[in-house]
Amino acid sequence: MEVKDIKEQLKGRQETEQGIRVLSLFSGCGGMDLGFEGGFMVHRASVNERMNPDFIEREEKNGFVRLRSTAFRLVFANDILKEARTAWTHNFAKYGYAPEIYREESIVDLVKRHHAGERIFPENVDVVTGGFPCQDFSVAGKRNGFNSHKDHNGKIITGDIASEETRGKLYMWMKEVIEITRPKIFIAENVKGLVNLSNVKDIIQRDFSRAAEHGYIVLEPRVLHAADYGVPQSRERVIFIGIKKSALNAKALEALSQDVIPDEYNPYPKPTHAFHGEGDELVAPQTVRQVFRSLREPEQTSDPSQKYYSRARYMGAHCQGQTEVDIDGIGPTIRAEHHGNIEFRRLSREHGGKQIKELQKGLAERRLTPRECALIQTFPPDYEFVIPKKENSRQFELSPSAAYKIIGNAVPPLLAYHLGRRLESLWHLYFD
Repeated sequence: MEVKDIKEQLKGRQETEQGIRVLSLFSGCGGMDLGFEGGFMVHRASVNERMNPDFIEREEKNGFVRLRSTAFRLVFANDILKEARTAWTHNFAKYGYAPEIYREESIVDLVKRHHAGERIFPENVDVVTGGFPCQDFSVAGKRNGFNSHKDHNGKIITGDIASEETRGKLYMWMKEVIEITRPKIFIAENVKGLVNLSNVKDIIQRDFSRAAEHGYIVLEPRVLHAADYGVPQSRERVIFIGIKKSALNAKALEALSQDVIPDEYNPYPKPTHAFHGEGDELVAPQTVRQVFRSLREPEQTSDPSQKYYSRARYMGAHCQGQTEVDIDGIGPTIRAEHHGNIEFRRLSREHGGKQIKELQKGLAERRLTPRECALIQTFPPDYEFVIPKKENSRQFELSPSAAYKIIGNAVPPLLAYHLGRRLESLWHLYFD
């Protein structure tokens, strides 16, 4: 069945089916959204079947499995990047979501329009998610924090602008959406660097806890390392979880109000892979080689996301991104770069390449492709990032440089899936 037929058949599914309604902010190309939706493919080694025996729905080709769908249903998504919306609407059509769900506008403008009387946000929202912009808190960035040099549309500030409308304060506008929609739960995500930047973490936690009329329990934020959850990548994210007090039943309210939350009520998922920890239940970390195993070289494939990639030459070991990916370990943090900072799939011997057998076969020095970056992020192999305007065209609806950017900005879908499945398992324990 064609995607357009699926879309028509399932159009409006999220409005009519019973489910847990999710409003997504700073959605990007859909990493968090895909994780909460479920039903996508990951490599089998990314799943710990001893700890999560109910994750896998069925076997797929080339060592991949399809994860079970969840009870979550997206009712709203938003980002300011056109390329993010292009990728999201293109790929989420197969899940039955119409393009109109995705709003390509600043959260600041959307909230202002709501306060002016326009109906912007859907009703009966159960969950709000959002990875508010992280560049101002990132160790790799300039760490401006709240004192951002960019506005809410991502443009350099050249004149006066309300401090709450800078990129570093956009979490306050996420708080506004929480106050408007009053979900049972919200999840906010950012880079690990946020927790080490002055008292930023405490300020954000305090501001979120004041959201909405009845208030939220905002749990102590936790830093999750993606490799501990089957993602073949060195990526750490701080997760804030807030739960509406008035929606909780008495037992859950008591449990979540304790200094040490009992395990059965704790919404943070337990690690499943032994990247940091040890234990009989944990399995070996997922590796780059495993997720790349079925890929062909760019000149041998018809997949545009594998075929078209950055041709930037090696610029010397002193520059960022001039290293070779550890094929038998986990990958580097996939950054929102688009040219000379993309790590190499393999380097030549002259530049310190370690993949001797590949070089002996005549395989060339080259950088990671968008497809390879996406697999390191645990996007499924059928998620399309480089989208030609016509078949075999070098003109793109979504270009390779744009693909790198939105892939690097995304939450790893598998990490988001762990969060979603954990919250789904606790839903009736919390709210019934």
